[in-house]
Amino acid sequence: MRISDFILRLATPADLPGIVEIYNSTVPSRMVTADTEPVSVASRQAWFDAHQPARRPLWVCEDAEGRMAGWLSYSDFYGRPAYGATAELSIYLHADRRGQGLGRYLLEQAIAHAPKVGVTTLLGFIFGHNTPSLALFERHGFARWGDLPRVAVLDGVERDLVIVGRRLD
Repeated sequence: MRISDFILRLATPADLPGIVEIYNSTVPSRMVTADTEPVSVASRQAWFDAHQPARRPLWVCEDAEGRMAGWLSYSDFYGRPAYGATAELSIYLHADRRGQGLGRYLLEQAIAHAPKVGVTTLLGFIFGHNTPSLALFERHGFARWGDLPRVAVLDGVERDLVIVGRRLD
């Protein structure tokens, strides 16, 4: 895979079904999301609308044929004004694109773009058993800032949530 074969662009409303499709593809793995059933496009509309390019962008990544390979978003952390310079990162990849370096590329783009939207702190919320994602963020300078033991139950198994963070100043 060559990163030069991909285009990263701001998401449009027409992208929401593809974003949801990629998101839903991760639900059965129990590695990435705390949703236990697929979500609908309609249920994600308000989430999509909250992602404004000037402050909390949402990007899609397309391959050379125009197929959505993944997406990346900044989201508000905790919803209070004092946390305005902090954003939670989400990276989701199409099943055919996982493990090929696209996650690394998207994370690098997120880090580079943060100062342009006034973000000085990036956070990731990652299940403790998701070792590939934890390793990816660690390789990019994120440190373990918090452990929430056994806060999620997936198919009867209690799972930890790890908070990773990186200051950009």
